[in-house]
Amino acid sequence: MENNMEKPKFPTTVYAEMTPNPATMKFMVDRQLVSELHQLDFLNQQDAKVCSPLAAELFNFPFVTGVFISGNIVSVSKDESLGWEMIVMQLREYIREWLVDNEFAVTEDKIPELSPSSDSTGQEGKSAVTIETLIESENLSPTEFDQQIGDLLNEFVRPAVEQDGGAIDFVGFKDGVVYVQLRGACAGCPSSTETLKGGIETLLSSKIEEVNEVVAIA
Repeated sequence: MENNMEKPKFPTTVYAEMTPNPATMKFMVDRQLVSELHQLDFLNQQDAKVCSPLAAELFNFPFVTGVFISGNIVSVSKDESLGWEMIVMQLREYIREWLVDNEFAVTEDKIPELSPSSDSTGQEGKSAVTIETLIESENLSPTEFDQQIGDLLNEFVRPAVEQDGGAIDFVGFKDGVVYVQLRGACAGCPSSTETLKGGIETLLSSKIEEVNEVVAIA
């Protein structure tokens, strides 16, 4: 008996939105793509193939240099070979059609064993940059201020950063300096320094007098 069952479809709406980073476009999807435990930052196709078939497919576009997936957002970074006006509609429709045909953009049980909310993958030939790696490289130790700093970032900073298609992770605190890691649209963004100094640094120093500076490390 011939099987006439068609592959199920998953109606999906996708719209594009610019981010503060001119090299990154944010694509908003009307359904969750990955659980809140994970924010996935891919810099090459090899790493994307581990757990995100959608991200892996996006790297087939020659101008794509990075894919960041968080919640219902896919942020795509590109090189300077083409302007967004030439490719944004193509990317949006490609993502929409892919999600119509595929229920899951991420295979969560295949996500590398990294810290919750700190999943990241390194460029080809480089090791994955995890929070633990950064803590070791900066010789950071736990302090009495870590919980308060983390809570302030989670409450006042993280939601806005995620809406811009990026992520911010608290790394540690030492000698008056708060160390954070920026990912997704925030990584390499020209306005990130202004955001760190004018926004995050002002917030933290006003709440915790021991804070003098906020520095992004990678």
